[in-house]
Amino acid sequence: MFSWLNSDDRQKKEPEVFQTVSEGLKKLYKTKLLPLEEHYRFHEFHSPALEDADFDNKPMVLLVGQYSTGKTTFIRYLLEQDFPGMRIGPEPTTDSFIAVMHGETEGIIPGNALVVDPRKPFRKLNVFGNAFLNRFVCAQLPNPVLESISVIDTPGILSGEKQRISRGYDFAAVLEWFAERVDRIILLFDAHKLDISDEFSEVIKALKNHEDKMRVVLNKADQIKTQQLMRVYGALMWSLGKIVNTPEVIRVYIGSFWSHPLLNPDNRKLFEAEEQDLFRDIQSLPRNAALRKLNDLIKRARLAKVHAYIISSLKKEMPSVFGKDNRKKELVNNLAEIYERIEREHQISPGDFPNLKRMQDQLQAQDFSKFQPLKSRLLEVVDSMLAVDIAELMVLVRREEAKQPLQMVKGGAFEGSQLGPFGHGYGEGAGEGIDDAEWVVARDKPMYDEIFFTLSPVDGKITGANAKKEMVRSKLPSSVLGKIWKLADIDKDGMLDDEEFALANHLIKIKLEGHELPSELPPHLLPPSKRKVAE
Repeated sequence: MFSWLNSDDRQKKEPEVFQTVSEGLKKLYKTKLLPLEEHYRFHEFHSPALEDADFDNKPMVLLVGQYSTGKTTFIRYLLEQDFPGMRIGPEPTTDSFIAVMHGETEGIIPGNALVVDPRKPFRKLNVFGNAFLNRFVCAQLPNPVLESISVIDTPGILSGEKQRISRGYDFAAVLEWFAERVDRIILLFDAHKLDISDEFSEVIKALKNHEDKMRVVLNKADQIKTQQLMRVYGALMWSLGKIVNTPEVIRVYIGSFWSHPLLNPDNRKLFEAEEQDLFRDIQSLPRNAALRKLNDLIKRARLAKVHAYIISSLKKEMPSVFGKDNRKKELVNNLAEIYERIEREHQISPGDFPNLKRMQDQLQAQDFSKFQPLKSRLLEVVDSMLAVDIAELMVLVRREEAKQPLQMVKGGAFEGSQLGPFGHGYGEGAGEGIDDAEWVVARDKPMYDEIFFTLSPVDGKITGANAKKEMVRSKLPSSVLGKIWKLADIDKDGMLDDEEFALANHLIKIKLEGHELPSELPPHLLPPSKRKVAE
């Protein structure tokens, strides 16, 4: 439980009690930061006002990349199922922003209906007009992964002549809107084509000030040899270094994020370790969501303060009667000098100021006579919020984290990547079996038995390590093999008998033939001994 004592100079008030970080953030924003934003027209220049859904929604992951880098396939890989509106192909196929979210029934909500739903955090997207809303949908489906996070699929960023085609809306501005509100931004690159187009470069620059949320995935890395992969990785880091001006190197994950066999399995161990790291990063999002929202509110408050100083300075410099137009042009042209003066007078970091060129463009259409002079009381309230309330709210953040230390994304590929010897923290396990009568796997079991007896069984069982060596010959990703390990019910002592080994290989065969794995074993795949237990 947490409380602030809101007091007035004239009248003492009872302390307000907040049960959650989300409730506290909403109250702080509405009572302390929002008045400053409205007074100095912050929403016209930077970002629309926040709503309750912005504080209550699940963590979101934004996928950004040029076309055919595997964004949609990446989502499908995480969910281990198709989602409404999904299209995959070598040419640009996703021409819409698709918010993939949890829902009890599968379906699509169009953009115009989505932005009027107060339960969704997308209401403020209506400022981008019908050209965008006609290209924005929400795909809902019941999936365990989406119970913890939502994923935003974006149109493939164009390159070459294709980027000359107008989208009809400000693509970079939409991405920036999402970047302010999501918990993780994943930039996907194809190991085959690292050319960063002009539009992609513009997009990455639009994501400036959100580098802490950025991660990079070098996808389809199994399609090139090790030496070439090293060169590609170096070229990617060099290209990113020219665009993203940050002292810290952005984390780059290397792998092949789909459920097909690896074309070049030489780097399998590297891909496994990178996948585990990326999955851990995504799985931590629900636990760190409150801290992220707190951090974003702090950044917003600092920007709102600087904006107030800029607007009040422009108001102060304007003449009361004559020469307003000429003075306005002069002030806009000399905005850099105003920035420097504010920086000196108020000891503000240069990084807290908005982009100079964009601010100059926005000021051209503004009536400076309607700007407000400096109101110290509003700034003092925000300063108090940053110095006192936020610091105390951090205590509640840590308390909530301590109560939910194991909160993480579950299901889909996240589950498979942690199962058996195909994930870190391998839990030992085996199963048992006796009779293979009326078992569909029995028709191929003699072939599997030949392999089984070459793996040095002891007392009719082989070790999990030997089974893993054989299973990775399929070149299937570890998350898929981990799910097969679970389906084969190898979960008792890490040893496999001939029946479990045959079932595991049969499931591998099913996957290699292009079929989906079942979520649980149907009767025709269930070994006779397991059927008797089930009965």
